[in-house]
Amino acid sequence: MVNSLDNIAGCKVILGISGGVDSAVAAVLLREAGARVEALHMTNWDDQDGYCTAAEDLQDARRVCSALDIPLHHVNFTKQYRERVFAFFLSEYQAGRTPNPDVLCNREIKFGEFRRYARRLGGDAIATGHYARTALLDERPALLKGKDSEKDQSYFLHAVTAEAIGESIFPIGDLEKSEVRDIARDYGLAVHDKKDSTGICFIGERPFREFLANFLPAQPGPIRTVQGELVGQHSGLMYYTLGQRKGLGIGGLAAAPEKPWYVVDKELRSNTLIIDQGDSLRLLSDTLLASDVNWIGPPPAGLQAGRALHAKIRYRQADQACEIQVQGNRELEVRFASLQRAVAPGQYVVFYDGDRCLGGASIDVSWLRASTVTDSETRSAAES
Repeated sequence: MVNSLDNIAGCKVILGISGGVDSAVAAVLLREAGARVEALHMTNWDDQDGYCTAAEDLQDARRVCSALDIPLHHVNFTKQYRERVFAFFLSEYQAGRTPNPDVLCNREIKFGEFRRYARRLGGDAIATGHYARTALLDERPALLKGKDSEKDQSYFLHAVTAEAIGESIFPIGDLEKSEVRDIARDYGLAVHDKKDSTGICFIGERPFREFLANFLPAQPGPIRTVQGELVGQHSGLMYYTLGQRKGLGIGGLAAAPEKPWYVVDKELRSNTLIIDQGDSLRLLSDTLLASDVNWIGPPPAGLQAGRALHAKIRYRQADQACEIQVQGNRELEVRFASLQRAVAPGQYVVFYDGDRCLGGASIDVSWLRASTVTDSETRSAAES
């Protein structure tokens, strides 16, 4: 079964309320649809260091629930978050990869621990303020993109199970962000103009390097060009990601042309950061290998023969045409029809069939399969 605003009248729905405008309007729409709504606010990070907004968010959640006359529960998942999300985040950075903790937070906490807690509260379904939609396709729960293409969050939900998707409601999935703010304003909700949260939740507005250094020892090392020339010192490989331009601290080099420098590789064994200038071929690839695959429902037919789909290798990227093929045990080879720039190990490749999000996998390695690359292809990839 897939729940929606059309079939939840009389059902008890436990809404994850963050204190922001999206979940506040989700509460409005659930109540208008006739659901018996109760809100549950999660505390997943509790450092009192001036950067975390958890206390402020809880107060905003209380104001919204009071204005809408909705019961509010509060639960602390900080232990589970540190064990299942933050520990993985640190281990990935230590391994030289670039993790995305929001994906794991959705799978383990918001649609894992939260969902189990909602059952204890007697909930028939759960709801969140995500920009996504659900449907029943081929008699199975399916995850669809949100209507607002600028806010669509299906990328971050690709690791959630089909069972959890079937028990979830995304009330604002058919709305544009501007419509959400208009509804909040019409209802006199104080959060109608609250700024959207950005970045990694537990880092907030604090300097990233400062935060990470509290947990992982920085290991400075050499910065070399692709030709092997020593041009500087890096602060620690964990602070850099493929395609990064800013923060290299090398300035202009006398013998080099006036083109920007980019991170093109990280050599863990020698603790060396590799950089190159301009439209470097070292940043381009058209094939990747991914593991830890999650399909929302049965895997798409035709994987063994090479199935044509679309995929994203980062949030907000336009859908890219590709073919995927099973390789070994729970590994996928993804071949793109066009060049991809700065494919970062540790990030996720997420698969789509039109608006339907089929699932995704963790990127392990990428390479350039094409034997020749034209200048126009290189420029196009560099701009993407």
